[in-house]
Amino acid sequence: MPERTAGMQSASHANPALLASVTVIVVTFESAHCLPALTPLLLGCPNVIIVDNASGDGTVDRARDMLPHARLIALDRNLGFGAANNRALDEVRTPYAFLLNPDCEITADDLAILIEEAQRFPDAAILVPQLVNAQGEPDLSYRWPATHWSSRGPGASGPSCVGFVCGAAMLFVIGNMGDEGRFDERFFLYYEDDDLCLRLFNAKRSMIVVPRVTALHRSRGSVRGRSPLRAEYLRGYHHAQSKLSFSLKHGQPGKAKRLRVRTLALAVITWPLRLLVFSPRMLARLTGRIKGLIQWTRHDH
Repeated sequence: MPERTAGMQSASHANPALLASVTVIVVTFESAHCLPALTPLLLGCPNVIIVDNASGDGTVDRARDMLPHARLIALDRNLGFGAANNRALDEVRTPYAFLLNPDCEITADDLAILIEEAQRFPDAAILVPQLVNAQGEPDLSYRWPATHWSSRGPGASGPSCVGFVCGAAMLFVIGNMGDEGRFDERFFLYYEDDDLCLRLFNAKRSMIVVPRVTALHRSRGSVRGRSPLRAEYLRGYHHAQSKLSFSLKHGQPGKAKRLRVRTLALAVITWPLRLLVFSPRMLARLTGRIKGLIQWTRHDH
């Protein structure tokens, strides 16, 4: 399948009533470059909320110009992915909320199908599309909770209940989320979707993947800005911190401490090898991971 690019979307035939029933939420940070690809969908949806995490690349001004109908929440500091989504969810007045990463593209027609599927499965709390990469190949974007058992076998061929869905594109059925309808803001970046899904799974609330609906995910493409190496460093830092926090919250006593020691040892051993097989981005990310592991402070969850 050839790579999809912005502007290739065909005219939408989606039922306007379906699109009026959903609020599309996009959290941005240094994401001005992503807005052109998002515009075909967002212009077709009457309810749009963009939360910007204090970008310095003109994201806010560009969003205001390109999407004048959108509700724009410009934060004065970076609150993180989960917290920013929570601010938008507090403003939602529609039955559905569709959380979409800036580096993820989906057509209005496919979003409408996802809403139709939500109506067909009235007990579902979250429905998600099948994520695909730029070559059209399916990503592993759903599974069972890693805390319970390992997933195996072929991918879903029809709507299927799962125990985890990737946070890049999620349709929330607001009335079915219950007490688990917000992200834990102690996860600044990464693992906030793992935590949310595990809480829903434990509460016996359904999460459904709909494989006939696809969304293009340009993984790690949402942040550009003036310093890409710093962005990679922060990815590594926050991934390490969130992984340990998730382990502490959902694991056995002592598991997070053992994970920290093991992961830090592996990262330190790997660091000089990254100098030999030199990749500035990977080296920056690994350096961030080491710093995140060293600086992690245990908080009660």
